[in-house]
Amino acid sequence: MSMYRQLWLAIILSTLMALLGGLLASTLNARNYLSEQLSSKNSDNAASLALALSQQSADSVIIELTVAALFDGGHYELIRVIDPTGQTMVERVARQQAKTVPDWFMKVLPLSAAPGQAQISNGWKQLGTLTLISTSRFAYESLWKNVLQLVAALGLAGMVAGYLGTLVLRRLREPLQRVIDQANAISDRRFELIEVPDVPELKQLAIAMNSTVSRLKGMFAEEAQRLEVLRVTANYDTVTGLANRTFFLIQLLDTLDSEEAADGSLLLIRLADFSRRSQRLGPQTSQDMLKAFAAVLSEHATRLGGVAARIGDSDFALLLPSQSPPQDVGQSLLTAFSKALTPLHGEKSTAYIGIGKLQRGQDMAGLMAEASAALAIAQAEGTDAIRMSGSAAGTTAPDDADATARAIKLALEQGRARLASFPVLDLQGQLVHRECPLELKLDEDDDWQAVTRFRHVTEPFNLSPLIDLTAVRLALEKLRGQPGLTGVSLQLSAASLGDTSFNKSLLTLLKTNAALANRLSLEMPEADAIKNPERLRTFVTQVRKSSGRVGLKHFGRDFSHVGVLHDMGLDFVKVDSSFIRGLQYSADNQVFLKGLAKVAHKMGMQVYAEGVIDRAELAALEAASFDGAAGPAMREAA
Repeated sequence: MSMYRQLWLAIILSTLMALLGGLLASTLNARNYLSEQLSSKNSDNAASLALALSQQSADSVIIELTVAALFDGGHYELIRVIDPTGQTMVERVARQQAKTVPDWFMKVLPLSAAPGQAQISNGWKQLGTLTLISTSRFAYESLWKNVLQLVAALGLAGMVAGYLGTLVLRRLREPLQRVIDQANAISDRRFELIEVPDVPELKQLAIAMNSTVSRLKGMFAEEAQRLEVLRVTANYDTVTGLANRTFFLIQLLDTLDSEEAADGSLLLIRLADFSRRSQRLGPQTSQDMLKAFAAVLSEHATRLGGVAARIGDSDFALLLPSQSPPQDVGQSLLTAFSKALTPLHGEKSTAYIGIGKLQRGQDMAGLMAEASAALAIAQAEGTDAIRMSGSAAGTTAPDDADATARAIKLALEQGRARLASFPVLDLQGQLVHRECPLELKLDEDDDWQAVTRFRHVTEPFNLSPLIDLTAVRLALEKLRGQPGLTGVSLQLSAASLGDTSFNKSLLTLLKTNAALANRLSLEMPEADAIKNPERLRTFVTQVRKSSGRVGLKHFGRDFSHVGVLHDMGLDFVKVDSSFIRGLQYSADNQVFLKGLAKVAHKMGMQVYAEGVIDRAELAALEAASFDGAAGPAMREAA
C-alpha cells in the first residue's frame, strides 16, 4: 500500500474513531440525563398524586376513579396502589411505544428510570402505597432526535475534517510526487531538477536529489567537453573548424555506398590567389580570410544539410544532398564569399568552384578527379566561375516531383512496400535486432527501391508520416510472424515526430500490440534530434511508456550539442560510420570513442557502430567497449 493511501487511511480511521467516540459519549450522557429526569418526574408525580389523594380523605373508590382518570391522560405506563395488607387496590398498566424510534435503538440504549413511590394516608391512618412510572416515549423520542442531530453535526464535522485532510495531503503529495517523478526520471536516464518544497523533511530530500542530479549533469558535461576536444582534434581543421580531409573523404565514401548518394553533388572550392594574397597581407589577415571563407561554407552546409571540409591549403569541399541544386548553391556561395572577403583583400576575384555528380557505388577517386577537372577549368577562366564535370552536366533532370509523390502514395495504398533487413550484432556475434528500412516498388515492373532515395519528394509533400506509419505496421507484422526474432529497428523522420496524427496512430499501434512493442526500436538521426530536443524528449517518454525502445543514428557528428541529449532517456546510440572507418589507425578517434562509450554506458545506453567493414575495425570497437555493430562485416558474420 502506498504511503499516500496509508496516510489517507490513518486520517479516515482517526476521524472515524473521534466521531464515533464523540457520538457515543454524547448519546450516553443524554441517556443518563433523560433517565435522571424521568426518575425525578416519577418521584414528583407520585408525591403529588399521593398528597392529593390524602387531602381528599379518599376511600378505595375515589382512589380508583382518580387513578383511572389520571392514567387515561396517556402520560403514564404504570400506576399502582397497594393497601397496607399488600393487596392491590388499583393498577393501571399500558406499555406505550414510541412510533418514531426504532426498536433496536430502544434495546441498545434502554432508559432505566426508577419508579416513583409515595404513601397515601388519612390523618395518621395509612391508606396505601402509590407506585408510578411515567411514559418513556417522549424521552426516547428526544434521545433519538438528539442522536440524529449529533450524527448530522459530527458527519458535517467529518466532511470538513476530510476536506482539510485532503488539503494537507495534497500539500504533501505534490512535492512528494515531484520527488518520486524525479527518482523515476533518473532511473529512465533523465536528469531533471525539481522545485524545492516547503515541507522540511521533503525539502531536505529534494535538495539532496537536486544536488545529485546537478553533480551527474556536471560530470557528463565535463566528460562531453573533454571528448569534444578529442573529436575536434582528430577530425577537424584547427584554423577553420571544418572537417579535415581524412574525415571528409570517409564521409564521402560512406555516402557513395548508401542510397542517399543518388542525385547528390560534390563541390570543390578553391580560394582564389590565396598564396599571393597571403604574402601580401601577412599571416594574420590570411587566417582571417580562411576563417571568413569557412564561415560562409559552414553556414551553407548547416542550412542545406551538407558537409563542409578543408581538404587543402586553400581548397575546400562541400557535399550536398540530392534536394540542393548545385549550381544555385555555387552561385550563392560566390556572392557570399565576395561579400565576406573583399573587405579583407580588396580584390574582386574570390573563389572557383567545380561540381561533380554523385551516383551510388561510384568510385570516389573517379568522382574527385571529375570535380577537380571542373575546378581547374573554372580557375583557368581567371574570374569567379562555376563549372560542372561532364557527367554532372550530362545528367538528366529528375522526374517530376508531383508524379513521383503520386506514385509513392499509390504504391503505399496498393501494398507495394516491404522491409529490407540488415543485422545488428553484438561483438559475440549474437543478433541484437535487424535494421529494416522501407523499400517501395513505384510500378509493377520496377525494381524495389529504398524510400530514402525519394527524400527530396517525401519531405516537401509531407509523405514521411504515411511512409513511417506503413513501416511500423510492417515491422509489427514481421515481429508477430517471427516470434524468435529478437527485434526490429526502424528509422523515423523528424517530420513524422512533429505530426500529431502520426504520434497518435503510432501510440495506438504500440498499445494495441503491447506484447510486440518491447521488440520494436525506433531511431532518428542525431542532427534531427538536436534541432528539436523537446519534441524528442516527449516522444521518448511516450514510446517508453508503451514498452518501445528509442535510439539515435549517425551519432557523433554533432557531438558538441550532446548536452541536450543526456537526459532524454534513450536506449541506445549508433555511432556514425565516419568515426569507425579506419578506426584501428586513429589513436585520437579510439580515445574519443572509448570515452563516448563510457559516458553512454553511465547513462544506461547501449552503443553500436555503423558501417563496420572488417575485423580490424571490430577489434578496435571491442577495445573501445562498444556493445555491437552494423555494416558489411556484420552481414557476412550473420
